[in-house]
Amino acid sequence: MTALTEYDRLEASALWRAEGETQKREVLVTIGDATLVISDFAGTPLAHWSLPAIERVNGTNEKKALYSPDPNTDERLEVDDSTLIDGIARIHRALERGRTHPGRLRGLVIGGAVAACVGLGIFWLPNALIRQAVSIVPDVTRNEIGAQLLDRMQRLSGQPCSTARGALALEHLNTRLRATEGGRLVVVQSGVPSTQHLPGRIVLLNRSLVEDFDDPAVPAGYALAEMERAQQDDPLERLLKQSGLMATLRLLTTGHIDAATLDAHTEALLISPPAAIVATDSLIERFVRAQVHIAPYAYAVDITGAQTLPLIEADAIHIDNTRATLSDGDWVALQGICGS
Repeated sequence: MTALTEYDRLEASALWRAEGETQKREVLVTIGDATLVISDFAGTPLAHWSLPAIERVNGTNEKKALYSPDPNTDERLEVDDSTLIDGIARIHRALERGRTHPGRLRGLVIGGAVAACVGLGIFWLPNALIRQAVSIVPDVTRNEIGAQLLDRMQRLSGQPCSTARGALALEHLNTRLRATEGGRLVVVQSGVPSTQHLPGRIVLLNRSLVEDFDDPAVPAGYALAEMERAQQDDPLERLLKQSGLMATLRLLTTGHIDAATLDAHTEALLISPPAAIVATDSLIERFVRAQVHIAPYAYAVDITGAQTLPLIEADAIHIDNTRATLSDGDWVALQGICGS
């Protein structure tokens, strides 16, 4: 976070109450690039909160600060460390300034758009502006757009699956696969055939991936493949290409995309055909970095193994470097994340 450049690492102890529970527990809170990480004192992550979404639910004049990750949850974090409280407040002020005063971004975009319109022509302009937008739009804006698209998907296909234990297991899987990369995994009831990706490093998994297989390496593999697909097919660029020049200009000049454009893109994502398999070499590299067993995913994609033979062969080479995807308890909890 640029708002906290003077800190190498900002962390403190706090009291955390998980959703649906009444007892508080002492935890370690760490501020990352885009998330607040809640861990036990052994270093095991318990929850990840999006920094832009965090709200303080008590008065700012009180010594202890009480935070919530979402207005619709009873999960709470009680902090009495003044440095951490000040750090979260400064991050929120920086985000608010970014929303209300586009400043440099607005000037760059307006000047660039006028020069391009005069000197270059309508055939070059749309793609050039899209590339410009994709390269300069900050992560905060990408996160907001991804959250807005996810909210619209919920209206069409239902609320994402979530139970207290299942959500924690999903966080463990997300941390297991991404390490410090950031982003979210979301299990959805319907709407996507297997997986989909949204801006803000959001990866959607159809519930069948956690309910219909016996090995957590299968949903982990689908998630890794979708993360790699997002590298090759930037979700913001995909949105702007579908939405056209005016949506791109609006994003560049205001930092926002209008509701009608987001609605249209959401519908397009929900009716899109199943995504193709990503480039084999880059996918294998991602599995190897994550130390995830490749063969379960390969056979889930093609039960005969004929189409995914290179993945199966790579698994035989790298299997000694793999480790358990999830604990047995987390896997059982994740399989029940959608409830009965």
